[in-house]
Amino acid sequence: MTTKTFTPVYVPVGVPTFHLESAQDQFERSVKMLRSVDDSFVCPEEMLLSLDKLRAYLEGLQPDLIVFQNLTFANAAYMSEVLRRFNCPVLLWTLREPVIDGGRLRLNSLTGAYSAANTLRAFDYRPFAYAFGAPEEEAVIRAVRASTAAARIKCAMRSLKMAAVGHTPQGFGFGRALDSELMNTFGVELEAIEARELIDMAKGYTDEDCADYLSKTACMTCGLDKTPEHNRLDHARLYKAYTEYVRSHGIGALASRCWPDFFTAFGTPVCTVLSLLNDDGVAAACEADIYGALSMWIGMQLSGEPVFFGDPVSLDEGENTVTFWHCGAAACGLARKDTGAEIGVHPNRKIGPAMNFGCEAFPEATVFRIGREPDGSFRFFITEGEALDKPRQFIGTSIVVKTDSDSRGVVEQSVLDGFEPHFVVMKGRHAQTLEALADMFGFEVCKY
Repeated sequence: MTTKTFTPVYVPVGVPTFHLESAQDQFERSVKMLRSVDDSFVCPEEMLLSLDKLRAYLEGLQPDLIVFQNLTFANAAYMSEVLRRFNCPVLLWTLREPVIDGGRLRLNSLTGAYSAANTLRAFDYRPFAYAFGAPEEEAVIRAVRASTAAARIKCAMRSLKMAAVGHTPQGFGFGRALDSELMNTFGVELEAIEARELIDMAKGYTDEDCADYLSKTACMTCGLDKTPEHNRLDHARLYKAYTEYVRSHGIGALASRCWPDFFTAFGTPVCTVLSLLNDDGVAAACEADIYGALSMWIGMQLSGEPVFFGDPVSLDEGENTVTFWHCGAAACGLARKDTGAEIGVHPNRKIGPAMNFGCEAFPEATVFRIGREPDGSFRFFITEGEALDKPRQFIGTSIVVKTDSDSRGVVEQSVLDGFEPHFVVMKGRHAQTLEALADMFGFEVCKY
């Protein structure tokens, strides 16, 4: 699949009957700020002070985000010209009046914003974001950053190919997704492969074929030597099979069936394979949770690092924390530095290798999930906080998050709201960007 180049476009409009010296100053400062946020911004060489200049500038562009700014007042025809050509996310930006001295109204950007917003609403309630203020104001910069990051992810999704490895276990239907639904809603391609196909592929490798994969696992983890030799060798076979499949098919994220097949049909869990794929930059979710894997992929785009994927399993009102845990597929890069990425056994089946560690602390954390409603609509779960310095809480991998809001309230309300039981924990505070992304898709935001 060809990867589309992300193209954000600055559209500064106005009319020549206002104070052009002030408008020119705002234009130059705006270009400087936008390119400091993302140097790929396409900007005109001059202010667009007529419809003819606007049309000439837009010709041939294929924007993934439009920052539409009223340098001065401009009537609805300017926004209409943009909307009839493009259907992409829009950030509407109003400038603050530079001088209030009882004299001339220099820009009248705000009235232009009302005109543009009214037009956006008239075009099938086209969703848009909004920012008010001068180019140097922090609130404006944050809004531009959030919209740009969200639009970049939305653009990248159109080049994302996912894989469903096997089916969800009984009672885990929340993780299923239709290929047509993923393509229609997110622009994501989904292909499917049976778990037994990868198992059969793994069984066909020799020990020599997989020596490099075994060596890499040993380097990335601690205690692999305590795992029985046949499980170590079978893990390496499975790691090679998954890696070869991912590479040959251009897979950026996958959701894999794990139990019971890899215990009963292969004799070795897939947990550590998924862990290492996450370290390799492939979002890999267990229990065949497709929307969990897509949530992981978004988190990895935002944080630039592997993310934790797991269940909320424990609540501590005294510490205001929620513990997230899973059987043992967390990325090695998330492990505490004092223990490293320890290897153990699966907590239920007592077969290894499976990851067995507590995650490192990080001062800023975001918990996120793409939720799918029974009617086919989507929503985002978002909450922020910090990941605490805690040892492993249970056999498997765990992370303890102290939420900004009341942790009991987060748990109680999200249970009442019927969210799926798998969540992503990522480094950094990304709520504003995730909210911007939800708005671009027209999804409900459930912020806790």
